[in-house]
Amino acid sequence: MTLNVHLLEDFTDATLIALPAQLDPRIHVTTGSIVSPDTHILIGGRPTREQLIACPDLHALIVPWAGVPENTRELLHDFPQITLHNLHHNAAATAETALALLLSAARFIVPIDQRLRANDWSPRYAPSRSIGLHDKTALIIGYGQIGQRVGRVCRALEMMVLATRRNRVEQDDVAEVHAMADLPQLLPRSHALIITAPLTPETQGLIGEQELALLPRGGILINVGRGAIVDEAALYQALKGGHLAAAGLDVWYNYPRDEAAQINTPPSQFPFHELDNVVLSPHRGGDEAGIDTSRMQHLAELLNAAARGEDMANRVNLATGY
Repeated sequence: MTLNVHLLEDFTDATLIALPAQLDPRIHVTTGSIVSPDTHILIGGRPTREQLIACPDLHALIVPWAGVPENTRELLHDFPQITLHNLHHNAAATAETALALLLSAARFIVPIDQRLRANDWSPRYAPSRSIGLHDKTALIIGYGQIGQRVGRVCRALEMMVLATRRNRVEQDDVAEVHAMADLPQLLPRSHALIITAPLTPETQGLIGEQELALLPRGGILINVGRGAIVDEAALYQALKGGHLAAAGLDVWYNYPRDEAAQINTPPSQFPFHELDNVVLSPHRGGDEAGIDTSRMQHLAELLNAAARGEDMANRVNLATGY
């Protein structure tokens, strides 16, 4: 039996050549905005209702990145016969970005770099602002594939690691794992708060003014999950007022709406760029050279499993969003 797969997303020509070469010969791939009625698996982050209705044999939707758009998740509630999956191909890259932000923020690498570019050596002779991480405690919100990678490196830095996840793990070699409901008890113990969770109804606005106040003064916040997990105004005020010593942010609150806006879109309504204790990154944490090759390898694994009649990995729970 032929498995008909349709790609809604825009991929490079090289990617479209590489994918079929990795697929089971029983898989037939098509692309474009018009979806054939005999499609079995649809690949795209934001399908329309009309596209789903047009495919009576559709039984799976694969979002070709980590996380799921809220509108897509809501739409799938009306199509219970369609399972939802995503890709975790960039988990290692995102974890590495989180760690780069953590070390850069703790050591104030960016402002010192900028000073030395102007031939100013004064930071070397001034009282140090650097924050040592050894013997400190990291709290990782979202202890999945990304969070677990981050946790292992934090342990190697001689940090104690706390973590939260939906399904509590009684024993873990790296972290002391808790339920999300335990946050009020965990935050006062944590010197570095590292967010690697997806945006879901449970995590939307999870870290606000009250939660930031529970952190010890002089802590660090790293966010490679989604901007809306942390209250925008509360985060800015905590950094400006000094309750947080530093932050590293790869995810934001305002994104370019089109290509022309890419060179002139502030990432927030607040001037984070004026603060020298923030490392800014334009949501590129999961990107690296060759990442599209990895994406196609992971996508091929899911599709080949389906062609063999096996369950596809990375199924998303519609109720929780991940």
